[in-house]
Amino acid sequence: MAKVETVVFLSLVLDLFAFTIPLPLFPRLIEWYTVREASDPSGFLARTLQLVSSVRGILYKPGVQSQRWDVVLLGGLMGSVFSTLQFFVSPKIGALSDKYGRRRILLFTMIGNILSAVVWIQSTTFASYMLSRVIGGLSEGNVQLAIAILSDVTTPANRSKALAHVGIAFAICFCIGPPIGAYFASRPLPISMNRWGPELNIYAAPAILTLILLVAETIFLAYALPETRGKGSSLEKEKTNGAAHTNGNGHHANGTGQHMNGNGQHTNGNGVPKLTRKQSVERRIELLAALRKLHFLFLGLFSGVEFTLTFLTFDLLDWNNTQNGKLIGSIGIVSALLQGGYVRRSMSKVGEGVMARRGVSSCALALILLALLPAQAQKNPALGMKLLQGAAVCMAFTSATVVNSLTAFASLQCDEGGIDKDTGKAIEEHPQLAKGKALGQFRSSGQLGRALGPLLACASYWTFGPAYTYGVSAVAMCALSLRMKKIAATKSG
Repeated sequence: MAKVETVVFLSLVLDLFAFTIPLPLFPRLIEWYTVREASDPSGFLARTLQLVSSVRGILYKPGVQSQRWDVVLLGGLMGSVFSTLQFFVSPKIGALSDKYGRRRILLFTMIGNILSAVVWIQSTTFASYMLSRVIGGLSEGNVQLAIAILSDVTTPANRSKALAHVGIAFAICFCIGPPIGAYFASRPLPISMNRWGPELNIYAAPAILTLILLVAETIFLAYALPETRGKGSSLEKEKTNGAAHTNGNGHHANGTGQHMNGNGQHTNGNGVPKLTRKQSVERRIELLAALRKLHFLFLGLFSGVEFTLTFLTFDLLDWNNTQNGKLIGSIGIVSALLQGGYVRRSMSKVGEGVMARRGVSSCALALILLALLPAQAQKNPALGMKLLQGAAVCMAFTSATVVNSLTAFASLQCDEGGIDKDTGKAIEEHPQLAKGKALGQFRSSGQLGRALGPLLACASYWTFGPAYTYGVSAVAMCALSLRMKKIAATKSG
């Protein structure tokens, strides 16, 4: 199944490369729409900004807060739309892949992604750009289906290493996507191209690159990706047939080290009674629910700092697209190095829960450093830059560990199918533990956090300022790390 893992990894690189291209462009893109539609009081953007201004008028006197912070809040709304839609559709996409197959549903979602890029190219109004985000939010299924596919073709013993490819793909694309997006944004298409057809978006060049990547990904998947739904059954059968043996006492033992004790009970290698099928299902459903809650809480906090980071540099340091692209790219480089050199090798040794908790603690430190940055940005620029660099390194460690670890932990709770080692009969998949649906619900919880996090963080940034926002988030992240102590002590398998 190494071929499938390679295909999934390459498709993720293409998909996430396309996804990360617009990340450093949001502040300047909103500014462009604001200037362009300022004279249209009845336009969608004008009405949205009027709502923002009315809320600001309730909280503060006119002129007290920087007008640039309106851009921050509007950026939060943009980020929230995509993730909110993902929250609703992710479980459905997962359930459809359980019923109709991973490959078919993945190719179907790619059509929506391509349409989203086409709309972006021609989005000369804020409303049309938001339409492209809506289409993309309803269509994006590559990451969750990639996780389901890798879970289909791996065993629990090697799953964490295989799923590390998802994190590595994210890290690589955060290295190359934002800087390349910023580069193409600085080289717009010739004005003469607007004479040949409909007027194009100011960032049509990176949008066209996104379209090319998505089309290439779709063709590659159609050609190279086999159907994997149900492959876990054959893998488990092979494992069972190859591992079955009789121990020294004449009792049957399987490849996982389970034995029969003197009372006829199935035990593991330490003599602890094995859970019944019903007990195992109940335990895994309960653990999945806890992991979904952690996923939601973590991404609610982390996505807030992640999304506002480029607005922070835009507001305090007046950074341009290229500088923001380099910042995001540097985080991706460090994250990629950590994924390949540390996380992939260490996760199976320390455990998914422990690795995730380390990442959460690192994020708390990053938030503390960012909370100190506003006071130093003007007073001591050199110290301020060191604080930003330190926070970027901590965020890179967080990006390399938490979501990947929690996802691997969640996938190990799903039913694997195959043959029951005790009865010799086919294992019937529990509806709540089917890979597509269970992992879709897990991703959905994270997307809800991503929907609320940027909106709340941007609103807090706009209302109270960055120091307060990151300080409170740091306290919340520390509390989450303490809450994860029980999960970190829980065995994943």
